[in-house]
Amino acid sequence: MKKSAKFITTAMLAATMLVPAMGVSANEAPDAQNANANEKIRVLVDMPGKKELEKAKDQYGVHWDFNSEGFTTNMTEKQYEALKKNKNVTIEKVPEYTVETTTLEPQARYKTAAASQSTPWGIKAVYNNSSITKTSGGSGVNIAVLDTGVNTSHPDLAANVEQCKDFTVGTSIRNGSCTDRQGHGTHVAGTALANGNGGLYGVAPQADLWGYKVLGDNGSGSADDIATAIRHVADQASALNQKTVINMSLGSSAESSLITNAVNYAYNKGVLVIAAAGNEGPYQGSIGFPGALQNAVAVAALENVQQNGTYRVADFSSRGYSQYAGDYSIGKYDVEVSAPGASVYSAWYDGGYATISGTSMASPHAAGLAAKIWAANPSASHTQVRGDLQNRAANNDILSGYYAGSGDDSASGFGFYRLP
Repeated sequence: MKKSAKFITTAMLAATMLVPAMGVSANEAPDAQNANANEKIRVLVDMPGKKELEKAKDQYGVHWDFNSEGFTTNMTEKQYEALKKNKNVTIEKVPEYTVETTTLEPQARYKTAAASQSTPWGIKAVYNNSSITKTSGGSGVNIAVLDTGVNTSHPDLAANVEQCKDFTVGTSIRNGSCTDRQGHGTHVAGTALANGNGGLYGVAPQADLWGYKVLGDNGSGSADDIATAIRHVADQASALNQKTVINMSLGSSAESSLITNAVNYAYNKGVLVIAAAGNEGPYQGSIGFPGALQNAVAVAALENVQQNGTYRVADFSSRGYSQYAGDYSIGKYDVEVSAPGASVYSAWYDGGYATISGTSMASPHAAGLAAKIWAANPSASHTQVRGDLQNRAANNDILSGYYAGSGDDSASGFGFYRLP
C-alpha cells in the first residue's frame, strides 16, 4: 500500500478526525437525516506515524488490525469524507464480496437425500465414472470453506467437522460458531467432502472440514473479515503442520488489497487457495476477485451438456482474456481450470439438500480433488498439487462454450481436471 508523508502533527490529525458531522439536505425529514448521519461504513485506515495511528485506533475503534496495512473500522460517511481530505491519512472503503451463485434461491430443495443423487453428476464427472455410488479420499487434509457458514450437524458433514469459526461478529473470532442460515456454505462443503452418512458423497469424504463463516446471512460480507479468515487458516495450517486447501466460492469485481495480501500470505505458507471464477460471463475479462489473483486457482463452471465431445462451459461463467490464452501459464485474470457448476445437487443448511448453479459450485469440486490428490501424495507441496490439477485439466480439453477451444483458453483454462 502506498504510504503517506512521514510527518504529521498530532494537532493536525486530531483537527481532521474530530470534524463534526455536517447536516444533510434540508429537504430531508429529520428521521432521514439522522439515519443517513448515523449509517456506518467499513473502511481501511492507515497513516505513517505510529503515535497518530494508535490515536486513531482509540478514537474510532478497531474491527481488525492488519499491522503494516493499517486497521479497519466502522465510521459514518461524513467522518470518511473528512478523513479523505487529510493528505497524510490513507483511507479507503472496504469492498463487499458475495456468493457466486446465479440465483438467490435454489432451483430445487429436498427434505431427504434421493438415492439417485448419492453421487451427483459433478462427482461422477470428476471421478470419470458414471456408475460410481461411493467416493473416497482426502484423509489428513483440511478443506477450509470460507463462506456463509456450515450446518455442522448435517448428517453428511458432521463427522468431518474439525473447526467451526465466525469472523462476522464483533472484533474477535468466535470459536465454535459458524451457523449457516443462507445455505450456500453448507452446499459448498457438501460438494467438497460430504461423507455419505446421510446419503450424499462429495469428492473427498475423508477430508476434514474447517467451516469459517465470513459472509452474512444475506450472502455478502466485508473483505476485511475474509482476509482475516484467510490469514487465520494459514496460521492454523502452519502451527498444526497440516495440509490445507482454502475454498472461496465468493467474489467481487473490486480487488481488495487486504484479500490480495492475505492470499499471498497463505500461499507462501503452503496453503492451496481455490476460488470461483465468477458469474459475469460470457464476457471477456469478467473474472472476479479473489479468483483473478495469480496465487488463487480460478475455477470456471461446466454444464451437464455434451457438445463437440466435451462438457460445455456455462454462459454465466466468467472469462479471462483471450490475449493471455494459449500459453499454459497462469497470471492475473486467468481462468485456470473448469469443473461442474450448473444444476449441482448438494447439502443444504436445514439438514436437507438443494440444487443450485454457479462457479461457487464448481470451485469445491476442485478443492475436493486437490485434497484427494494431496492425501494420496502426502510428501507433495501445494504447488505440486496445483500442477497436478493443471496437468489433469490439460489432458481433458473443453471444446464447447463461448471462447472455449483447443488448449489453454479464456473460458475453461487448461480444461477439466478429472481422475484417470
